[in-house]
Amino acid sequence: MTPKKNAFDVQVFLQSVGASRRVEEYRKKQAIFSQGQPADSIMYVQKGSVKLTVVNEDGKEAVVAIFGPGDFFGEGGMAGQKLRMGTATAIAPTTVLVIGKDEMTRVLHAEHDLSDRFITHMLARNIRVEADLIDQLFNSTEKRLARTLLLLARYGKEDQPEGVLQKVSQEMLAEMIGTTRSRVNLFMNKFRKLGFIEYNGGIKINKSLLTVVLHE
Repeated sequence: MTPKKNAFDVQVFLQSVGASRRVEEYRKKQAIFSQGQPADSIMYVQKGSVKLTVVNEDGKEAVVAIFGPGDFFGEGGMAGQKLRMGTATAIAPTTVLVIGKDEMTRVLHAEHDLSDRFITHMLARNIRVEADLIDQLFNSTEKRLARTLLLLARYGKEDQPEGVLQKVSQEMLAEMIGTTRSRVNLFMNKFRKLGFIEYNGGIKINKSLLTVVLHE
């Protein structure tokens, strides 16, 4: 069957610019948006990596999510969220497509291909959030760290076949799994000695690290 000439191309849309969408470049550690700002756009990561942090009333900051190429974030405004609930910061030099909330709503209603992709992304996000909660409630610090490293390395994703982390500090890992930097350092050294990870300009995550997650 010959494809329709005017068929919607998701990738073309996600790489294009216009009145309601623009491409922004961010330096390492540069804020993309801050907690309390208007939630008026949706972001799509084209290149790089982004962390989402939340600060409570006591000033304590926690890393609640990490996003990489192909991920949407900041979509809360489409569900009635008026203000950003967290701060998004580039972990490395990052390229982001910024899509206005009204434009995203219009395209999702009009184009089923993008709508299907967006829904799949949100369902996967919900599954991840549930798994994170179970992980925090029932798993040891060592297992939580192993799972977090595999997720950050995008284990099983085609866009990150080597599983190398370039810009993740032990402090950030400690924030993500709810422990201290010294505990993270202890287990990272253990993982390295067992051959689960390697240090070579970054942190290479080997598939064998799965044994820590799967071990009862």
